[in-house]
This record gives sequence, structure tokens and C-alpha cells, in this order.
Amino acid sequence: MHVVVLGAGVIGVTTAYYLSQNGHRVTVLDSAGELASGASAGNGGQLSYSFTDAMASPALLTKMPRLMMGLDPAFHIRPPVNSHLVRWGLSFLRQCTASQNRENTTAILKLALRSADLMSEIRSSIPLDFSFRRAGKLVMLATQASVQEAEALCELKRSHGCEVSVVSYKRAVEIEPAVKLMRHHYLGAVYSEHDEVGNSQSFTTGLGRWLSENRDVEFRLDTEVNNIIARNNALQGIDTSRGRLDTNAIVVCMGSWSGKVLRPLGIRTNIYPMRGYSMTLPAVEGSNHVSITDPGSKMVFSRLGDQMRIAGFADFVGYRTTKDHERVQDLLATARKVAPAIADYEADSIHEWGGFRPLTPDSRPVAGPSKIHGLHLNTGHGMLGWTLACATSHDVAAGISI
Repeated sequence: MHVVVLGAGVIGVTTAYYLSQNGHRVTVLDSAGELASGASAGNGGQLSYSFTDAMASPALLTKMPRLMMGLDPAFHIRPPVNSHLVRWGLSFLRQCTASQNRENTTAILKLALRSADLMSEIRSSIPLDFSFRRAGKLVMLATQASVQEAEALCELKRSHGCEVSVVSYKRAVEIEPAVKLMRHHYLGAVYSEHDEVGNSQSFTTGLGRWLSENRDVEFRLDTEVNNIIARNNALQGIDTSRGRLDTNAIVVCMGSWSGKVLRPLGIRTNIYPMRGYSMTLPAVEGSNHVSITDPGSKMVFSRLGDQMRIAGFADFVGYRTTKDHERVQDLLATARKVAPAIADYEADSIHEWGGFRPLTPDSRPVAGPSKIHGLHLNTGHGMLGWTLACATSHDVAAGISI
């Protein structure tokens, strides 16, 4: 079959890989001029297979009044109020129960563990250089309540084969000495030895290059998608800025922009764009090797080769990008305060990034066939696109046949 993939980020290119594995001819379209230029370009770099907690939770619900009043600097909530936001927000609130959080977290965890195995298969079969490393991960805990909550969650995850545990602060320092240099007070941490790091942009561009050279995969960049053509709930083709393209199947991997092509077809994915930010600086002698997440400041610290990737924040501002530099400066100031010796903050050049994470109310990706025959979705991965890419792409590709 000829399959068109919409989106050349990590989700789209990984989907193209599995489609080509199944013998299909693939065309990947993207409006950008290069691969992985959107949400895949500067994320936290963490393949967080053990940290798959759904965002909607009873704990977050109790914090809502504070967040809505703008009292948490890690969240900016200034979205344009419209029917989309209201529908998404009400759905999100319904997911904030303990039972729903447990169900969603478990479902995402199962995807993540499969994704880890699939990533291992790709690495063993294709020579890709993307600063990959089995770094392990520490999620710092600052209160007794967070320790108790983490212990219960770790027990749930261990019951599904995930090796994760709560360790004391002393043990966390032994695992990663850079923790001792952090300014916040911690009681302990969640430690997952087998979590990994990698540069998702390098992975995506490297895999795309390999597909172009070794498989029947074509990338058409600088190509706008005008609309998907369907009749009687059956796919007909796709209209682009470079003309019509006939195809047997389409996979939408457009992240936060998926609704642009799906809404005219009557398909609602209920995805909201949550903007996050990162900066990439040179590593220093005190930089961590084990990845560190500080939930209190909503930040992650990942070492990618000789670079430090510091990422974080969660802004609900619609599709606005006008405050990106200001927010990266906020991130920089917070990082200096939390971990003053973890990176070269005085570097001449700091790479800044802002990207939209496509968040569903239950934090689960939307992956599989749509109501239109031949049209498939692989989107809505939220903050876990890099982590879940292999699993959802493998499953979507497996479901495409004549």
C-alpha cells in the first residue's frame, strides 16, 4: 500500500519506520523545512518509561485554585476561552479521580514498557547516534505526603513489571552526587535504574535519513496540508500546497495541530496544546549523569553527551508563542536557584526552545483507526511523545492493511 504520514516529528518518522517494516510505500509530509523541528526538537530528552503518571489526579485537583490564580510560576494559565477549552477542561476534571488516575497511569505504563523494548530493537538494528544512554532517573520528593504517595504508586508499577522504588535522600546522593548540590530540601526520591536519555531530534533526523536511503520512504517537506478528502466515510486522497496526492491510507501525526485536518471531517480528538520550554547548555564538572526531575519546580535535568538539557513548565496559553523568551528566562532563573552548579549558565550561547505538547484529558495518546476508513491517528502523546513513540507507532502501523 501507499501510506501518507502527516507530520515529520518523532511520532511521524517512527510511524514511517514501522510502516516500511510492514512493506508499505510511505510518503511523509510536513509544513516545516526539516525533520523534528516542532515538539521533537528540544524536549527534556528523557525516555521516562517508569514515570508515566497521568497529569489529571486528585492531588492536582486540590492545587487548581492556586494554579488558576497564577500563584505557581511553573504554570501560566491564560488561554483564550472557547468551546474547545471548556470541553477539554470538563473532560480533564472528570479524570481527576483516584480510580481514573490509576487506570490511566497503568495504561500509559504498559505502553511505555513496550516502547522501551521496541527502542532497544531499533538501536540494535540501525546505526543511530543520538546521545543515547541508560542513565537512570531520580524524581525528587520533598514532603512526607509525596513519599507516601510515591510508595503506593511504585507498588502499582512494580506489579506491572516496572523496576522502580522509593529511596532515601542519602541513597539518592549516592546514586547521583549532583543531588547534594541542589538547593531544595528533599526527603528522598523515586529511583528507576533502567530509564534512558537521548536526543529525540537527532534520533528522528537520523532515522529519517536511514529510511530515505534504505526503505521506500519519501519525505516531502515545506508542504502544507490543505485538507483530507473523504466521501461516504472512505478516504479518497489529500489536497496539499503541492497538489493532490492519492493514497490508500493516511496517518495523522501532527501533535497539537491534528485538529486542523480532523475537525473538518467531524473527528474530535480533544487535544489541548500545553506549551513547555527548554534550554541546552554545556555540561560542567558538577553536572548530573543520572536524570533528575524536581516536581516542585516542574523541571527536568538531563545530560545529553557534553550538553545539559533543562526543560520544564506547563503553560496553557492557546497557541500563543509571544512569551517564549521570557519563559525560558524564567526557566533559567529557576534552574540557577534549584541547581546552581549543574550546568554552565554563563555560556555565550544558550539554545532556547518552546514547543506545544498535545495533551489529552486522560494523558493517553490517540492511536488507531478513525471513523473514516483508511484514516488513522497517532497523536495526543502530551509530554511523553519521545517515550511512547515506538509503541504507538508500531501498533498503528500494524493496524493498516488493505
